[in-house]
Amino acid sequence: MIPDFSEAEIQRYARHILLPEIGGTGQAALRAASVLIVGAGGLGSPLGLYLAAAGVGRIGLVDDDVVDLSNLQRQIAHTTGRIGQRKVESAAEAMRAVNPLVRVEPHATRLDAGNARALVGGYDLVCDGSDNFRTRYLVADACALERRTLVSAAVLRFEGQISTFRPHRGGPCYRCLYPAPPQDGAVPSCAEAGVFGAVTGVMGTLQATEALKEILEIGESLDGRLLVWDALAARFHTVRLAPDPDCALCGPHASIHDLSAHGAADVR
Repeated sequence: MIPDFSEAEIQRYARHILLPEIGGTGQAALRAASVLIVGAGGLGSPLGLYLAAAGVGRIGLVDDDVVDLSNLQRQIAHTTGRIGQRKVESAAEAMRAVNPLVRVEPHATRLDAGNARALVGGYDLVCDGSDNFRTRYLVADACALERRTLVSAAVLRFEGQISTFRPHRGGPCYRCLYPAPPQDGAVPSCAEAGVFGAVTGVMGTLQATEALKEILEIGESLDGRLLVWDALAARFHTVRLAPDPDCALCGPHASIHDLSAHGAADVR
């Protein structure tokens, strides 16, 4: 049964509806869902395009940066003609071109302690595609405090990693894996060390896959597992994760109850 879909929607989503695991009911769940994407760059580009193509009804984009020529080697939502344009507006334009039926909400703002919880709490699920540790910890803390599932990915050089964090459902949080940010300069950024463009495409697509699975409640979640990909070796491996009883964010004696320890964060 196809619930309340137009003929155009049935044709658009036909390959989803044919899948027994999704069908009309699952496609309706996607249409009713909302996802916040933090970062409209290398990860956020394929992530946003696939969520829009899949028919996720409301998609938010947070990024205060503008499109630069150096972005185009990997940030496939943007084009040469949109250099200088806000990334959230450029990505929203690309996503609407793929699927005008979805509602794309650009937030051309810097994510910080003052707005993170309101932004995170306004969506069902959050995908972090930022490229710096300050933002990752801010997003992770906000998601745990707002009881929102977080699908987080990161890339550097020829490697990527991804996990899903659901501490509100008994799983580990981001701080169970990485209790505190590394010291400044300890881990180079993509701008410093480089990144193989297609790696961001793979990891962003995996983020979209895991986000859609969470919405549809199908398959095996990456909650409690870290998936690591070495592109040069063409090899994936999985690391098991468990909640840390001493975690400052989600443990029984947690000391993090708000975002007051966070300053402004860069989102790129």
